[in-house]
Amino acid sequence: MRFDTKKILELAEKDFEKSWRETKTLIKEKHIDYRYPRIKPIYGKPHPVMETIERLRQAYLRMGFEEVINPIIVDEIEIYKQFGPEAMAVLDRCFYLGGLPRPDVGLGNDKVEIIENLGIKVDEEKKEKLREVLHSYKKGSIDGDDLVFEIAKALNVSNEMGLKVLETAFPEFKDLKPEASTLTLRSHMTSGWFITLSYLIKKRKLPLKLFSIDRCFRREQKEDRSHLMSYHSASCVVVGEDVSVDDGKVVAEGLLEQFGFTKFKFKPDEKKSKYYTPETQTEVYAFHPKLNEWIEVATFGVYSPIALAKYDIDVPVMNLGLGVERLAMIIYGYEDVRYMVYPQFYEYNLSDREIAGMIKIDKVPILDELYNFANELIDICIKNKDKESPCSIEVKKEFDFNREKKVVNVEIFENEVNKRLLGPSVLNEVYVYDSNIYGIPPTFEGIKEEYIPILKKAKEEGVSTGIRYIDGIIYKLVAKIEESLLTNIDEFKFRVPIVRSLSDINLKIDDLALKQIMGKNKVIDVRGPVFLNAKVKIN
Repeated sequence: MRFDTKKILELAEKDFEKSWRETKTLIKEKHIDYRYPRIKPIYGKPHPVMETIERLRQAYLRMGFEEVINPIIVDEIEIYKQFGPEAMAVLDRCFYLGGLPRPDVGLGNDKVEIIENLGIKVDEEKKEKLREVLHSYKKGSIDGDDLVFEIAKALNVSNEMGLKVLETAFPEFKDLKPEASTLTLRSHMTSGWFITLSYLIKKRKLPLKLFSIDRCFRREQKEDRSHLMSYHSASCVVVGEDVSVDDGKVVAEGLLEQFGFTKFKFKPDEKKSKYYTPETQTEVYAFHPKLNEWIEVATFGVYSPIALAKYDIDVPVMNLGLGVERLAMIIYGYEDVRYMVYPQFYEYNLSDREIAGMIKIDKVPILDELYNFANELIDICIKNKDKESPCSIEVKKEFDFNREKKVVNVEIFENEVNKRLLGPSVLNEVYVYDSNIYGIPPTFEGIKEEYIPILKKAKEEGVSTGIRYIDGIIYKLVAKIEESLLTNIDEFKFRVPIVRSLSDINLKIDDLALKQIMGKNKVIDVRGPVFLNAKVKIN
């Protein structure tokens, strides 16, 4: 809606305080279906690992490091150079890369006959062209994904027919088995650092401070809560004549302080990898105040001069490696790396906020006039809820409906003696806490002592839907009035005695939320006495 600015300013000049108080009527409340938390901000959601990588990148850059991309495919000969006698054990954890061999396929008369049986006339020119294609493929001049196209081109047929020729006349391709090469997928970022530094050491001025955050691959016996076959390493090197383990301590502290770690302990690593200089391999333990514990987060050391010499690197190199997934687990509070990295393969947990947004009013009047009438009726019911019985209230409203004047008379009543017009639970509000759904009263007067602690906690820490029992019930009543106007029903009775389920207060919940609630043995407890009785007459 738009404001009448001229009128507002005139009223403000006459009586500012009064006009200021009255301006609240100009801000209309949203439709019940579009109130918080049923509306929520829409934004992209980063993956915890990618988010952590970006934070690590910025942390390294702030510390003056330059980013590089290290080779991901490494020949096994590099592992022997770097790891020395340990190489065989390291290679046991590497994935070797293999490929299909290129068969030496001939074009004899038997194959020509098979091709001609497919309805293709093969003359000498076509035969020679096809022979050239097969020979070029064997030599590697033609890529595998171009082979069908080249066969079709040589025989002057369609691509579909070219594929049929390959399948029918050349079964050798079906029987191919992959053969391993000496190439491996990088299992340690170290494998890439030696190669990178061997090229940079004579070209760049020292000292060098480089970092790389990328995937590594380990042939684990199995993946578990702390091990994946593919993970990210946030690794750096400091290269210079006076580099030592002290540089590792400084880098570890500078890096991890940016993630909230406050105290640090450095412990000699018992693994003693041969690519590090003796007594330099060090584990980093950092204290995280939120978790209140010491956590191993990184390892560093100074590369062995023997390994460096094999790459003609003649100055010390400090290397620090940090597992991105391990850090992300700490930051985001995960206990299983698989759930964090691959949530799509595991159970997805809705937050209380998300569940609250999935609880909605079921039946709501469509016409604006009737929707506004429902809101008026809610206010009147709340105002008179404590009237002593026997008692009743009547509300009349005239509507223009299908070009006719219709008068709707709603009577809310309670005939039983010594009661109130409405039961004590009408103002209960629906909350979500720890995936449970509770109906919580404004005060805990009259509530059994055993229920008060959980209801208090749910009210303090849970998420309110902003829906009271009276809201859902009255919207349903007026939706039924709207239906009666459409179907020419003159009168009906409406009663809600005791609430036992969400449907009793005209609420529905998305199947996704319900599945989580039921699957986790959570509760939906909205029990409570409402005792709303109504008669509706339409003239």
